[in-house]
Amino acid sequence: MKFKLLLRSTGLQILILFWLFMPVANGQELKENPELDARVQKFLDSREGQWRDLNVPTIDGQILYNLIIENKLQSGLEIGTSTGHSAIWIAWAFSKTGGKLITVEINESRYKQALENFKEAGLSEYIDARLANAHHLVPELKGPFDFVFSDADKNWYKNYFIAVDPNLISGGFYVTHNVYYRDRLRSGNMAEYVNYLLNHPNYTTTFDDSGNGLSISIKK
Repeated sequence: MKFKLLLRSTGLQILILFWLFMPVANGQELKENPELDARVQKFLDSREGQWRDLNVPTIDGQILYNLIIENKLQSGLEIGTSTGHSAIWIAWAFSKTGGKLITVEINESRYKQALENFKEAGLSEYIDARLANAHHLVPELKGPFDFVFSDADKNWYKNYFIAVDPNLISGGFYVTHNVYYRDRLRSGNMAEYVNYLLNHPNYTTTFDDSGNGLSISIKK
């Protein structure tokens, strides 16, 4: 299954060009597993419109899936599992590229529900789910990673980015949720974070607002 990636320009030079993605792509063939595809799709269809508890909308899940598939990424970190909607999209993509996801959740109830969802979707073997405080665990993770999805406490976004940066490979993707290009003009932590991304000399950052807002930073 393959989704078209739609990225909308929301300011000057906010168009993602696919040639930027090429450094992390390789000639490896994607693994086909029609039985697993059918199982995951059935699970997602059964939950359509029911995801709450800070989960991403379907369109954002599709974008994450597509980024991984298009670039054949294989080593992922998710900061903020919730009950697992985004992790399912990410792990589904990794099942095709031969990758695996580490995902971190601080809330025990959400963590346990996520584990059940991963099992029902048939994706448990592609996910290393951790019940932990990401403030403490993320700086301890060694990587290397080629894909990171940050969707935890917004006032800690910059700290997470700084902690993971040394372990993200050149050409890797750092994606942050609930972030918009227009946030650069506001005040507070989000404006600071967006302007930090835009001015970082080692990253090219673009934005997608077709769902709930994604910043997509590619390490040079």
